[in-house]
Amino acid sequence: MTTYDPQTAPDPAEWLALEEIEQIRLVAAYHKPIEETIQRPQIHFVTHVVVENQIAEKIEVVRETLERLMAEGLDRHDAIHAIGLILIEHLSKLMHAESAEGDPTERYYENLRSLTATSWVRDVS
Repeated sequence: MTTYDPQTAPDPAEWLALEEIEQIRLVAAYHKPIEETIQRPQIHFVTHVVVENQIAEKIEVVRETLERLMAEGLDRHDAIHAIGLILIEHLSKLMHAESAEGDPTERYYENLRSLTATSWVRDVS
């Protein structure tokens, strides 16, 4: 794999065969023309990688969320951003919570299940 385009799903086996640093490099190269406009670009790139890895690893709720968001009108890149925002919010809550009830992964999945294109557009506007 020599390039990354978030509008097109990478081949899962080929993507997962790459070292994580190479995945990040490919995502960064795609974003190079607009990197100056991205807040915290390294976090942005890593979030892309984590979401792409979850999709490639066939984590069903992530794949279903991606497909649903695209059916609701988001392009694949924006759907990755929407899922990535839920991921970042989830990780932030985990880092700042003194104690949490239940399975944190299931809370992440619940948040993905409730995510809609409309709610994401509203939240980022």
